[in-house]
Amino acid sequence: MLPTVCVSSPGSWALRELDCHHDGKQTSWKCGFVRTIIQHPCLRHDPKGPGKARMLKKIQICLCFFFVSGILYEISLLSGCFFSYMPMSKHFLTPEQVLNLGKSIIFLETTERLEPPPLVSCSVESAARIYQDRPIILFMKGLTNNTALDLNSSYAAFSLLSSMKNVFIFPLQMETVFQGTPLLQWYNQVVPEQEKNWIHVSSDASRLALIWKYGGIYMDTDVISIRPIPEESFLAAQKSQFSSNGIFGFPAHHKFIWDCMENFVLKYNGNIWGNQGPFLMTRMLKAICNLTDFKGTEDHSCQNISFLNPQRFYPIPYPAWGRYYKVWDKSPNFNHSYALHLWNFMNHNRKAVVAGSNTLAEKLYKAYCPTTYEDLIQNAELRDFTRTENAA
Repeated sequence: MLPTVCVSSPGSWALRELDCHHDGKQTSWKCGFVRTIIQHPCLRHDPKGPGKARMLKKIQICLCFFFVSGILYEISLLSGCFFSYMPMSKHFLTPEQVLNLGKSIIFLETTERLEPPPLVSCSVESAARIYQDRPIILFMKGLTNNTALDLNSSYAAFSLLSSMKNVFIFPLQMETVFQGTPLLQWYNQVVPEQEKNWIHVSSDASRLALIWKYGGIYMDTDVISIRPIPEESFLAAQKSQFSSNGIFGFPAHHKFIWDCMENFVLKYNGNIWGNQGPFLMTRMLKAICNLTDFKGTEDHSCQNISFLNPQRFYPIPYPAWGRYYKVWDKSPNFNHSYALHLWNFMNHNRKAVVAGSNTLAEKLYKAYCPTTYEDLIQNAELRDFTRTENAA
């Protein structure tokens, strides 16, 4: 909130407090400021003539212009209210400032790579389009404060995502993320080089800490958003009586997430894939809820936590993940889904979206991340073809 500012000099502007509030369950933020003109009082007779009065008035107007310009610039940095600033202004915001706005959509990249592949770019772009009034944050472990400003010109996907007005890309500093949580002691004791599944385990831990501290929705970087999720506290069922941790959402400081962090440390076994991820979420949910099978497309609810039907995010189950990269006679409409998980972990042969292939994945890219599709797929293939032709 900006404080109320009053300028009492004659003929100047008065700027009232920035009004930024949330209308119940509505997703749009209403922001604005009110300006009022203070009436100019009668000037006393000045023996030096009207020239001096006119000069003072001009000085007042100039000072007020610079003052209001400064205030407007500060307002433009408040991305929780609106995202109408130029992308460069985002470099002045810290992760805490953006996360504290609330309702962030959080993505994690726990490898050292600095060039997000097309599927990562598509996931972030689709979220930015579906949740236009919410901050979309991509944390990258390979990114440092020193490299942050150089990547716009070096990597196509990084530049593409950085240009989106509600997308923020920050370094992932795990020790900072784990501060104030049960995970810090574990992190200080674990030896990453000796961990079999460190990339996945560190991601499992980071997403819990970030959602507990700041609230919002966590999504894997192979999740394509297709419509807003209406729930605030939810887990995503991968199948009946089994929860994923690839997408979930909670308000800040929710007890369930704190309990998950404690169990993460208590039952830690990094050698078992998923023990700190989907198996953790499932055993914690079963501890407080009597889980039953899904009969249709209904969701389940327990202790104010929604356990969302597999159709919401996993309409194509993981054994059939390759169907995303096949041509369908009739493409599914996914009417019961909020987002689609493309099971990139299963994609060992690195199936990719190819322009003109008419696969289901290509159609999803065109519909939900068109900029990624055009810039990273169509244009890249055109550039490769041009280089080949020139070489011949």
